[in-house]
Amino acid sequence: MQITTLGHACLLVESGGTRLLIDPGVYSAGFESLTALDAILVTHQHTDHIDAERLAGVVAANPRARLLFEPETAAESALDSVTAFGPGETAQLGSINVSAVGGQHAYNHDRVPQVGNVGLVIGTGEGQTLFHPGDSYTDSPSDVDVLALPLNAPWTRVSETLDFLRRVSPRIVVPIHDGLLNEAGRAAYLMHVENAGPDQTELWDLANRAPANI
Repeated sequence: MQITTLGHACLLVESGGTRLLIDPGVYSAGFESLTALDAILVTHQHTDHIDAERLAGVVAANPRARLLFEPETAAESALDSVTAFGPGETAQLGSINVSAVGGQHAYNHDRVPQVGNVGLVIGTGEGQTLFHPGDSYTDSPSDVDVLALPLNAPWTRVSETLDFLRRVSPRIVVPIHDGLLNEAGRAAYLMHVENAGPDQTELWDLANRAPANI
């Protein structure tokens, strides 16, 4: 499995010739020129996870890509051929199997509507598993090789992030959801992850780096 980070919550996941794009939002960059995508997956409707304007161009350049969006996001999308992908559903995308878990975005505040959210459990033909939780720490699947870990958000705090990391206890943690952090602040969050994460977990910071082969 090859993982490329494209800023904030956006990942390109490749395995066995299959290419998946996850959560291309307004804080992400580099997904606009992608081609040969097999699917585009969106965990929820917030703009830091889906940039509708730029995504339209990606869809046009990838006419065979399946569009699997969290159900509320699918209902609001102006794109053609969007499939609602809700909790409990699975999809076989080439050599990659994807399962949706969860259902709701993490709680923010009484005055902030709680929208739908799906976490994505991604399994490759080689037996590797990646978990992208979207914006929720509710689900913590077992036997996860790679956890895409949200570092910072209005809906969480460091203690909750570390508790989630320790529950999932992956072999590798890849930081995501860091678009609101400056360089110094991001380094502070990474320090907490390194110091308080499970002993067996390796931190792979893929920001500004070449794709990583897991």
